[in-house]
Formats: sequence, structure tokens, C-alpha cells
Amino acid sequence: MAKVKTAFLLAGGCAGCEMSVVDLSEKLVDALEALEIVFWAPTVADVKYKDLEEMPDGSIDLAFVDGMIRNSENLHTVKVLRAKSKILVAFGACASLGGIAAMGDLHTKEELFKQAYKDSFSTDNPDGVYPTPEYLLDGKYNLTIPTFLDHCSTLAQVVDVDYFVGGCPPHPNFVGTLVGAILAGNLPEKGSWLTGGKAVCDVCKRNPAITGHQRLPVTDIKRTVDGQPDPEACLLQQGYMCFGPITQGDCGGSCLNVNIPCRGCGGPIPGIQDYGARAVSAIASSLADEATTAKFMEKFNNMAKLFYRYSHTASKFNHRVSELKEKEA
Repeated sequence: MAKVKTAFLLAGGCAGCEMSVVDLSEKLVDALEALEIVFWAPTVADVKYKDLEEMPDGSIDLAFVDGMIRNSENLHTVKVLRAKSKILVAFGACASLGGIAAMGDLHTKEELFKQAYKDSFSTDNPDGVYPTPEYLLDGKYNLTIPTFLDHCSTLAQVVDVDYFVGGCPPHPNFVGTLVGAILAGNLPEKGSWLTGGKAVCDVCKRNPAITGHQRLPVTDIKRTVDGQPDPEACLLQQGYMCFGPITQGDCGGSCLNVNIPCRGCGGPIPGIQDYGARAVSAIASSLADEATTAKFMEKFNNMAKLFYRYSHTASKFNHRVSELKEKEA
């Protein structure tokens, strides 16, 4: 049986999703008996983008992209990989939803550059020199770097995507299951999330339905710095904002297992169109009264960055903000 020609491409991410593949350890070695890695850049293999460009269209059976589209290089390479691949998977929260870096869209490009290259406490840049896409050095060396785009994009906002995987990063155990399902051809319809289908709450040992405790309204609001949570009780009912009810649990509840509330990196459970909007609904319906609501608003004064921490780019909220900015311009 011919091996599955496979590619990995890091776009505007941190390579954590690729590390989850490497973390398969011996399972990855076993999987390589059925996979032929033909491209893995820029993190693992010493290949060039021209090598990808020279491959015949449709010659790659399966391709994974992790990271959002943040600059012109990301945009170009994912378009090339799409043309070369039969199946393209948005791998991880950044590729599927936008991820943490996508919250940069809540600020202007000028604000981001000023913070990164001028106002950082460790930056010595009195002349305010910022990166530029093109620079002529000594009158003869034309130096170029990728152009920072005005807006962050998910993979599906720039190319056709076959499947989506959540997680920041995807849990290695689930990655192993995922690779096995792909090799077996056990895939849902195009456009689906590849997931076990259970919410984080369904796999959480703190779930009142599992512990037998009564499910009560939330009467207090706490941040993770406020005390030590009871390791046996539901974090949300203790007042820690946990998005377990609406988040895919392919991670096995990893964060909750170490006393950290779910923040939604797994992506929305099936049927949810806008993660942040459903998160608002889930939290609001859990609060006991107006006093608790007021305390919540005092503790968390940036709702967009709380509810859309991983999914801002893919949200309807982001589209609406973009429309308003265009009208103002």
C-alpha cells in the first residue's frame, strides 16, 4: 500500500501544534510506516518554499497548517499548499479560529508596532525605527521581509479547508487518534471539525453529574489569582470562569486536571456557530443575580478578550467590527 504523502506548514503560529505531533513519540514512528513526509517547514525539515512551489498540483495527499494568516508570506504559502494538496486540515486553534494572536485585531497596526518596537520595557529604539517590507541597504542591497497584514485571518478565510482541529495545541493523545482516523479513511463530511464530539464538561472529573453534587447558580466571581480552587469541585460553580460547557473536550480536560479553568482553545462543540456569543450566553445563564453580574463585570473589564480569546478572527463580532471600521474610514 502506497504511503500517504503528508505535509506540515507553520503559518503565523508558535509551532506548538507541531510539537504535539512530535510528542506522539513512539506512536509517530509507527505512523511513519504509513506516512511519507514530503514537506515540513519552516520548523523541521531543511526545505525551501520553492520546493513546495515546484511540486505538481494535487500531489500531496494530506496537509496540515498550524498558525493564523498574519503576514504576506503566510498568505502566499498557504495558497500554494492548498493547490498542491488533496486534503487540507486547519490544525489547532490559530489556523481554525485565529488564536491568541488574533486579538491583535482589537488594536490598530500602529498600536501593535508601537508597543512591540518602541514602548516595550526592554526595547531601546529612540528613533522609532519600525520594520519595513523593503529596504535598500548601502544603495545596493535590496532587503525584504514579509508584509504585516492589516488584519489576521483564519485559514478558511483565505483558502478552501477540508477539516478543522481545535486545541492550543491539540492534545498528543487526540492527535494520535486523529492520524489513525485519517489513515483509515474514517472521516466526516468536508468542512467538519475532527473531534470526539464531547464537551470538556463531559470529560471533566469535577462535573456535578459525575460527582453527584448539586448543580447550583454561580454566586461569586474569581480570577485564577484569587485563592486556590477546590480540586474536587466544579470550577465554574466556585466562581472561576470556565468555558467547559461549550468547548470540545478532545484534550481530556487537561487544564482542569491541573486546577486551571477552560478558556476555549478546543473550539466550539458541534452546532455552535459563534463561540464567543455562546460563551456569553453560557456564563450569563449561570450567574445567580445582578450583584454577581456586577462583580463579574468588575473582575473582567475586557469582555472581547475573555470570550473571544481564541476565536476572535472567526467570529461574527470581528466581522461586525471590521464593517464599522470600514464605514468610519
